[in-house]
Amino acid sequence: MANEMLLKYGCNPNQKPSKVFMQDGKDLPITVLNGKPGYINLLDAFNGWQLVRELKKATGYCAATSFKHVSPAGAAIGTPLTETEKKIYFVDDLGELTPMACAYAKARGADRMSSYGDFIALSDECDACTATLIKREVSDGIIAPSYTDEALEILKSKRKGTYNIVKIDENYTPDPIERKQVYGVTFEQGRNELKIDNEMLANVVTDNKNIPDDKKTDLVISLITLKYTQSNSVCYVKNGQAIGIGAGQQSRIHCTRLAGNKADIWWLRQHPKVLGLQFVDDIRRPDRDNAIDVYISDEHDDVLADGVWQTLFKVKPEVLTAEEKKEWIAKNKDVCLGSDAFFPFGDNIERAKKSGVAYIAEPGGSIRDDHVIMTCNKYNIAMAFTGIRLFHH
Repeated sequence: MANEMLLKYGCNPNQKPSKVFMQDGKDLPITVLNGKPGYINLLDAFNGWQLVRELKKATGYCAATSFKHVSPAGAAIGTPLTETEKKIYFVDDLGELTPMACAYAKARGADRMSSYGDFIALSDECDACTATLIKREVSDGIIAPSYTDEALEILKSKRKGTYNIVKIDENYTPDPIERKQVYGVTFEQGRNELKIDNEMLANVVTDNKNIPDDKKTDLVISLITLKYTQSNSVCYVKNGQAIGIGAGQQSRIHCTRLAGNKADIWWLRQHPKVLGLQFVDDIRRPDRDNAIDVYISDEHDDVLADGVWQTLFKVKPEVLTAEEKKEWIAKNKDVCLGSDAFFPFGDNIERAKKSGVAYIAEPGGSIRDDHVIMTCNKYNIAMAFTGIRLFHH
């Protein structure tokens, strides 16, 4: 390890010089095993590592996240995949997956469009199974506490040998005070060391007080994910994985809509018509992902027009109609939702309900809390007030 690392440039090529270093003179907590990570890569790496480390501590499962531009596109714990999930994440050809591979398959698969070119963080050792999955995805790099020899060789073969592989000291503890400069002015604050667990969900303010243990786990996953997502942010979670993250929106309702739309797309990808799409042989993975995204959108004609569909599909697909989409989305149930700050109006609940939300965790504290609670009661949604805001910038 070393005290500092020179970088190619900062956020943009014109921002030079650029480096990361330890002000206290100690060694950096990372070792670059391959490649040359950049400024944004390391921002994603350190935020992603913190997220998966906390998910592991909170749930007991290994965890993975797929980061893009300092926010997670997906995050998940290492529970087994269903047969349908294996198909929509395109890992059904890999045989039995390890828990770590399951976690990354879900983290990457939640929002494949956003995860294109991601930086990966794993809570535990990267094994060969996980590395094999990663090898065939478009990704900028990975951070993990360790790698098996086989996994390391697989990953080193990516991007013509330039794939960024970072090893982090899992025993590293940062200074409790953090600082950054903006416009030459130094900002200082205590690190957000808030522990997020089931105790944070004790204050259930709705008529429905029943939040099962597995839903509490999903709510904890949503809150930990939000802790490392650029605010304002909202996160939908189901069965141990984020299925829709709305990051960096100025309006709370826009967060809820953005994340809800992503959750709807995740669910629509499980529709029989989507599962039945017959792609041409040797289609590139990004082209396939984009075709699915357009097919289930209102712009489906862009991939179904004559002269176009033949480049993507062996057989021209039937249109997935608006009525069929609405009917399918209505089947999504028991979704959990976390918000990094209070909902100011009940319209957020109305939108969340359309994507199957039945359990909510948010700080509370709005002057319209009564209206938000009333809207939850209308739909028998159970909502906990955490009392804690989770802004991250």
